[in-house]
Amino acid sequence: MSEVRTIAVCGAGIMGRGIAHAAALGGYRTILQDVIPAALEKAAREIRATLDKAVELGKTSSADADAAFQRIEFAGNLADAARDADLVIEAVPEEMSLKIETFTQLDKITPPHAVLASNTSSLSITEIASITRRASQCVGMHFFNPVHKMKLLEIVRALETSDASIQIAVEVGRRMKKETVVIKEAPGFITSRINAMIGNEAFYMLQEGIASAEDIDRALKLGLNHPMGPFELVDLVGLDTRLHILEYLHKSLGEKYRPCPLLSQYVKAGRLGRKAGRGVYDYPTETKN
Repeated sequence: MSEVRTIAVCGAGIMGRGIAHAAALGGYRTILQDVIPAALEKAAREIRATLDKAVELGKTSSADADAAFQRIEFAGNLADAARDADLVIEAVPEEMSLKIETFTQLDKITPPHAVLASNTSSLSITEIASITRRASQCVGMHFFNPVHKMKLLEIVRALETSDASIQIAVEVGRRMKKETVVIKEAPGFITSRINAMIGNEAFYMLQEGIASAEDIDRALKLGLNHPMGPFELVDLVGLDTRLHILEYLHKSLGEKYRPCPLLSQYVKAGRLGRKAGRGVYDYPTETKN
């Protein structure tokens, strides 16, 4: 099993910068890539602020936080980020065409030994891996938002993923201080499949006027001991991301995953959640991405 020293993260959005933060704290040389300079600038600010907050809360030392930030490099070009990487974690938007385009480029750029991972929450790793010349070195690494707080890492074995690639993903997760579960690829994996159904049903209840969004959230938190209500969660994840997942599950698994029309309507209206300043709830003090 090759030792991972350098991790490249493709995409500097909420998930990408969170993964880069965790990788750097885990002791890895980390290169965060995005084609948009402003996204990299925002990522640097957010990572620094999150590290400073961890120091303030006593969760890490000032020296460790500074060392982690120093391990992070920023790149605007995919080749500059990935040419020396031992592991690349793709964190681009949840669209199969973008994933395939990114993996096609990474297969040409990265060293032959490099493992290519996708942070997808539902899409087929087997399909993504099929366009590469290294299907055995492709794996799913599904992190959760916010990455610096959420303990779980779903590691997804595609049809041809090797045991060595799985072991690399598990070890990286361990150094990132994540609890890992290894699963056989299936649409939606574990958490996305269950969460999508709960969240979609909550939208149907809201559409039917059964209860307010606030009362539905309150009921699941107090009655089922969920840490967040389904609408609080979808606003955090992004309504567009949830809709993409449901559309994929509907296509793959059938009618029970058909997206609620109200969810589709919210997305069409630009109500995408916290990142847009408005989702199911309003976030007037939030800054749009």
